[in-house]
Amino acid sequence: MQGRKGICILCAEGRKREFLADPKFLNHKGFKVADISDCGINLMYLPVEKDAQPPKFRECAKHPTIEKTGFVLYYTDQCPYTYYWVSRVQQVAKEHGIMFKVIHIMDKESAQNVPAPVTTYALFQNGKFLTQSIQSDKKFLALAGILE
Repeated sequence: MQGRKGICILCAEGRKREFLADPKFLNHKGFKVADISDCGINLMYLPVEKDAQPPKFRECAKHPTIEKTGFVLYYTDQCPYTYYWVSRVQQVAKEHGIMFKVIHIMDKESAQNVPAPVTTYALFQNGKFLTQSIQSDKKFLALAGILE
């Protein structure tokens, strides 16, 4: 009725991953893989029209890399816990002298150009995509190789 061609959702290739849908359940419900990013995050879709073309990731999301050193975090306010943990991780990075840059995504155009398939939380280290999983201060320090 709204002219939509189908439904899209993100999941991890072959397995369940934090904050992403379960691909086995989606397959069971008729979803199909439309595209796969280099980091193993799949774009799945359920067409509601017979002629619906599968959606595709933008190139920046399909090949998630950046040209920056240190840790770089892209995030949105989609999850209510993100704001709390971003500031905690930012503080602990500062306390330990870890290069940590935060990029707060606040509009549709910026979100569409994030260099990762997930915009809620996308953490990079030295240009490589690490995780879409929200990090606590302790989890982040472990990723950075610092044990407390």
